[in-house]
Amino acid sequence: MAEPANAAEPSLPAGTTCWIFCSGKIGHEANCRGVAAALGVEARELPVRPRKLFDLMAPWGPVDPRDAPGRGGLLEPPFPDIAIAAGRVTVPYLRRLKKASGGSTFTVFLQDPRTGPKTADLIWVPEHDRLRGDNVLVTLTSPHPLTPARLAAARCDPDPRIARLSSPRVALVLGGPSGVHRFEEKDRAALAEIARTILRDGRSLMVTPSRRTPHEVTEAVAEAVGAEGAGPDRAFVWRGEGHNPYLQMLAHAVAVVVTADSVNMVGEATATGAPVHLYEPTGGPSKTSGFLEKLIAGGYARRWAGRLEDWRYEPLDATGTIAREVVRRFRAFRAPV
Repeated sequence: MAEPANAAEPSLPAGTTCWIFCSGKIGHEANCRGVAAALGVEARELPVRPRKLFDLMAPWGPVDPRDAPGRGGLLEPPFPDIAIAAGRVTVPYLRRLKKASGGSTFTVFLQDPRTGPKTADLIWVPEHDRLRGDNVLVTLTSPHPLTPARLAAARCDPDPRIARLSSPRVALVLGGPSGVHRFEEKDRAALAEIARTILRDGRSLMVTPSRRTPHEVTEAVAEAVGAEGAGPDRAFVWRGEGHNPYLQMLAHAVAVVVTADSVNMVGEATATGAPVHLYEPTGGPSKTSGFLEKLIAGGYARRWAGRLEDWRYEPLDATGTIAREVVRRFRAFRAPV
């Protein structure tokens, strides 16, 4: 299911308040922040850190009693108009907020809560998840903060570290080990060779690791860049110094090579409209395999085949799609009976 970018901005009533329940996982929080930003609200972020017993009981158990209403913890009024959550540990908090607010808070859960469609007023899941229902919205890619407006703004105001690179520029986005993926020596060698191929093709190279990227992987790529003699006008490898210009890299890339271990990273790459080349690290099939196949079938991505390829597609914007559905359902939820 494709979700082409739409310039129409969602519109909530003035003064609409919003909470985000933060699970502590960067992917979940990126999903929630992306939707909140697309809604145009200043969301209050509440870190959910239940004690071990209550963590283990989530998503089916109760909130940690110290966070319950009337304890001076997380769930204290005034309650928000909208609450957004993602991650297993946040499910009890979203349910309890709904009850504490007397049902007046419109609740949104991103990803499959594992507790059924009645967990929230609106649930979003990626297409490769199985949950379906009248209140379940399905898109191919995940929500994230890289909106069309932010990408356009980055193109108009380039980071000096990116601006000094000669055009055309290619982004190499590195992930890390996951439940099924590993980054072995052969993967380090393959990614280093990809970096060399891009430079030898006359392109400039922009490289960014994620928080999960093993140090050896980043260093292998950096060493390959150095061996090619690429100066500061041909290559930039972010190694944790200063702000990570990840948004800038994607905004200015004529092509993106991304490791296929992260649904979020791959989805963010497809928000650019630039050709997305997938490098699949060592590991067996996972539930994301179907996601990758649908991106490829839809013409949004191709597997890395030893060289850069050029093609065109309409950028994907799941975030805007989700935000518009939140607005539509929230207005209906609050409409006079």
